[in-house]
Amino acid sequence: MTASLSHRLRGAGALLALLAAGAVLSGCAGVSETIAPAFADPGAYELYDCKQLEAERKSLAARTEQLQKLMEKAETGAGGAVVSELAYRNDYVAVRGRAQLAEDAWRRNRCRETPPGAPAPASAPPQRPDIKPAPKPGSTNR
Repeated sequence: MTASLSHRLRGAGALLALLAAGAVLSGCAGVSETIAPAFADPGAYELYDCKQLEAERKSLAARTEQLQKLMEKAETGAGGAVVSELAYRNDYVAVRGRAQLAEDAWRRNRCRETPPGAPAPASAPPQRPDIKPAPKPGSTNR
């Protein structure tokens, strides 16, 4: 009976340790939101135009949503808070930092959303310069 009690106490201790680690790590979540831009290159979107920024913002929003869902799913399992923090938090913070920088560039460039259903602005195809063939040796150009 003492072996069974000892086994239960060890299991309870391990569970308590996981819960404590989860509580400590989840306390970092609020802090990570404020330092997110530190995990992204501040000059990454300097040369982007509005069309590129719009695509990047949509991509980053989709990735943020995907990571949030993965973190929520991980938190439903045993030791989920720890798994969520270890597996997804760094990516989540980095993506949030990039999204914030892309949003800053969006506002700085005074970009506007493309209305749904509106055709994308057509870009002119590259023009080829008129190239005249070189004269053949011995011929005259008139």
